[in-house]
Amino acid sequence: MKITDVKAIVLRLPEISSAADGTQDDLIIVVETDEGITGYGEVDTAPNVGKAIVEAYMSHGTCYGLREIVIGSDPFDHEQIWNEMWAKTYYYGRFGPVIHVMSGIDMALWDIMGKSAGKPVHKLLGGSYAKKVRPYASALMPDTADDVKRMTEKYVSLGYPAIKFGWGPLGYDVKFDFKLVETVRKTAGDKIDIMIDIGKRYRLKQAVYMAKALEQLDVYWLEEPLPAEDYEGYKRLTESTSLRIATGEEESGRLAFARLINESHVDVIQPDISRCGGLTEAKKIAVMAADNNIMLVPHAFKTGILVAASIQFIASLQHVPYLEFSVTESAIRKELLLKPFVQKNGYIDVPDGPGLGIELNPEVIRKYGVNLI
Repeated sequence: MKITDVKAIVLRLPEISSAADGTQDDLIIVVETDEGITGYGEVDTAPNVGKAIVEAYMSHGTCYGLREIVIGSDPFDHEQIWNEMWAKTYYYGRFGPVIHVMSGIDMALWDIMGKSAGKPVHKLLGGSYAKKVRPYASALMPDTADDVKRMTEKYVSLGYPAIKFGWGPLGYDVKFDFKLVETVRKTAGDKIDIMIDIGKRYRLKQAVYMAKALEQLDVYWLEEPLPAEDYEGYKRLTESTSLRIATGEEESGRLAFARLINESHVDVIQPDISRCGGLTEAKKIAVMAADNNIMLVPHAFKTGILVAASIQFIASLQHVPYLEFSVTESAIRKELLLKPFVQKNGYIDVPDGPGLGIELNPEVIRKYGVNLI
């Protein structure tokens, strides 16, 4: 089997805002083969930047566009392809958008391998620990306590075992932040896990203050309270509280995660399979997490493509407690899959079909596709 083409498709809602909502647009990767098997991937990056990285021409030996590197390869050589993409983009890559796009291509290769083998990706990853996973409803924090109460009641009534609120007004006033989180806890009751994402807006003393305050509300974790690069701050914060501290969605590549684990000592790492290097790299990051006895829960605030990859990844691992499941109203998020994932009784089933176990809705691609030919 040989790869014959790599397509980068940009999707975009008619109107987008500056809100921290990655479901307003998207970059889909489609990898085609000479055997008629097509793989799908997704990239969480600036879509037009990612598309250019796929389509760029070769400038010199370590400055290729990714399509030119990948075409002609056997998808089952995913490690070799990953290393080729790394080496031939060394001049402008190594971290950031290049690894983001490599992630989407790698995701599509695993989809192809699973379809070719007639097995779900988690089988190829080496594990079948779960037939269903627990999703947490992941939403932007509303601006008022009344809206927080309303949204919390909604997600509890729908049967979610956990809720995460993040960004929005959080990170500017610790006392107001505490009031909003207190509203979540009082509304949700004691049996629902709560995660809070500050969006990197605190300085260390604010984070220490908030972590101590949230201990009394039994918050499951405090996510990204500090800038991603503040490893020393994360170390001091983690050592100051019994609350779990989570971060890692911003990191790309196992080298970055090795530094994060070794220097920050956080309790939970959150590799995003559409940013960290795909499933090939995520497997190695998972080994590091296991070796250091820390929790890993993938970040997945995108569409059903990333959700599918995250579910397959989680099913292949031991002791992953939750799947992030965006509950935004974006049509791209809600309608991109022909059969969207559905939470029922606090769980989402692990797909048992070949590959990632998904098919895309061509009508959504036509409706929201940018500059489709």
